[in-house]
Amino acid sequence: MSQDIDYGNLMHTAMRGLIKTVLTSVSDNGLPGAHHFFITFDTRQDGVELADWLRERYPEEMTIVMQHWFENLEVGDDGFAITLNFGDAPEPLYIPYASIKTFVDPSVEFGLRFESPEDEDEIESIVEESIEVEEEPIHHDAEVVSLDSFRK
Repeated sequence: MSQDIDYGNLMHTAMRGLIKTVLTSVSDNGLPGAHHFFITFDTRQDGVELADWLRERYPEEMTIVMQHWFENLEVGDDGFAITLNFGDAPEPLYIPYASIKTFVDPSVEFGLRFESPEDEDEIESIVEESIEVEEEPIHHDAEVVSLDSFRK
């Protein structure tokens, strides 16, 4: 049994929970103010449901925008269903939370990005390289500032 804490997996679970909470609120109350979402997801992920012509057009990933027109938003434990308009053709989609790569609300400059195992390997490699680099300590000279001129 491993004694390591899997912080990456725990963080992803928490972030997906945040997305579920936000989408549940939107499903119940609509989008407040100027909020809108760009959601990029992996179309190859198990459980993703979309029309064949969309899968052909977006064989690896797709970004949807939830802003002016969407309907039938149903939020579940493992993902959400939504109907979006593609060129005046409403299309139902089902997007598992596990397939989401990015979730962005540009109206408030908020975004989440989910790292894939390949990205995590790259990050780990970068961290290991940065640990190996030895830097000389930075010396700061102190400067005394008199506050007498600011006193009354």
